Amino acid sequence: MTTSNRIWCVVPAAGVGKRFGSALPKQYLQLNGKTVVENTLDRLLTLAEIVQVVVVISAEDRHFKGLPAAKNPRIKTVVGGDERCHSVQNGLRYLSGIGDERDWVLVHDVARPCVRADDVRKLVQQVDQFDAVGGILANPVRDTMKRANRINQIEATVDRNQLWHALTPQLFRLGTLRSAIDSALTDGVLVTDESAAMERLGHQPLLVEGHYDNIKITHPQDLTLTELYIQQQLIQQS
Repeated sequence: MTTSNRIWCVVPAAGVGKRFGSALPKQYLQLNGKTVVENTLDRLLTLAEIVQVVVVISAEDRHFKGLPAAKNPRIKTVVGGDERCHSVQNGLRYLSGIGDERDWVLVHDVARPCVRADDVRKLVQQVDQFDAVGGILANPVRDTMKRANRINQIEATVDRNQLWHALTPQLFRLGTLRSAIDSALTDGVLVTDESAAMERLGHQPLLVEGHYDNIKITHPQDLTLTELYIQQQLIQQS
């Protein structure tokens, strides 16, 4: 990675997995012999350029401290909030106390353990190359897209040529991103990703194409698919 500023990482992991339907938060389910969160952190920690990974956990979390990752000197935990954006905000506030406003911050979903280090490097390099305000990993939409009404009837077929699936990590300057999220929450807007907060202020983040196996574990069947992707990646690396 070529940027001259330091790179930090925030991993929001305070969710309780309501949509997943498990008694245990999905980040603590087993995946390929480890928990989901450990798989995700392993990927991020391979990037020596990341100074520190801030894992944002729930105030009621009793699981993370028992993991080997909790003893890693490059990992710090802070307490999250009600929604993902509140957790990211708390992580950024912590970093503002030890970092510089011009430092870069990667924000990555804990439930995306298949992220490839090469894709993260590509994101940083392209944002740096194009002198962009920031950028996100994303995939061009491949399927036919439909817009529905309130009772799930099709209203229109949407042109997919300029549509992308937003992924993580997403990369922005520490000070700029913190201000953008603070602004959104002050206005009562619960942004679902960091790019949305930046877009509200008129910024145009860069879309950087990543691999399609960087999926998010949302439903139980995603866990099986994720394990398959990890095994395929290991085969490709051997």
